[in-house]
Amino acid sequence: HAMAKRTRTARADIGIIGGSGLYDIEGLHQVKRVTVPTPFGPPSSPVVLGELDGIRVAFLSRHGPGHRFNPSEINYRANVYALKAIGVRRVISVSAVGSMKESIKPGQVVLPDQFIDLTKRRISTFFAGGIVAHVAFSEPVCASLGASLLAAGRSVGATVHQGGTYVCMEGPQFSTKAESHLYRQWGVSVIGMTNLPEAKLAREAELCYATVALVTDYDCWHETEEPVTVEAILATLYENVALAKRLLRAAVKSAASVATCACQQALQHAIVTAPDTIPPGLRRKLALLTDRVLPFSKGKR
Repeated sequence: HAMAKRTRTARADIGIIGGSGLYDIEGLHQVKRVTVPTPFGPPSSPVVLGELDGIRVAFLSRHGPGHRFNPSEINYRANVYALKAIGVRRVISVSAVGSMKESIKPGQVVLPDQFIDLTKRRISTFFAGGIVAHVAFSEPVCASLGASLLAAGRSVGATVHQGGTYVCMEGPQFSTKAESHLYRQWGVSVIGMTNLPEAKLAREAELCYATVALVTDYDCWHETEEPVTVEAILATLYENVALAKRLLRAAVKSAASVATCACQQALQHAIVTAPDTIPPGLRRKLALLTDRVLPFSKGKR
């Protein structure tokens, strides 16, 4: 009960998932760390809460303190659920990616509006074990949140590419050249390892979701570049993160100002299971997500 009470008192409007250093943003104050329990196990890290220009913001380190979880090991369900549990309505994902186009250069920012999911061994839904939901995902990125990020990126002087497709591979190894050339034929803009199933789960949790993709390298397709190395990526990422912090600060206020959004109605007609056949324990486990559309009848809880 103490744990649940602590979670209730911790509130935020905007959630930011990314590297562990992102919360070190100029202007962030009243900073505190909270542990948010979830029915899906612990999130990757404690949630860092703070106030940024009057907006309550929550930061979650996707790979955990010290970068301990590889992209396949991240508990995406717990991370998304934890943000939902503290009142977050809009999620900004900050992610390092490789460029798949000559015109998208390392150090630049891409705001993808589409995803291709090539992950193979990740749990990509909250709804299983006695309940089925099919959410619409044709437009996987929130357009209004994306617009806030675009305006913010331009205002801080970033080179921003609006739109494009993010292909999400399993990893943790980088692509082979054959894979890289195949994805280029598909016309994708960037490649990464982390935004799926994150974006799918955000939609199921009725959260707006958009990605700030920080370009660190040209993957391995680019013949004039050296093959991608962790050292080169980290050097570019260090510079990118400073830019991302300025972008996030510029985006937060307009991102928080959108009162309603279709993303926040995603479950309205998505659950196809007859309510009286859903196991009571499962109803309780998913109540945070389903109570808006599947209210409990009296005496059932």
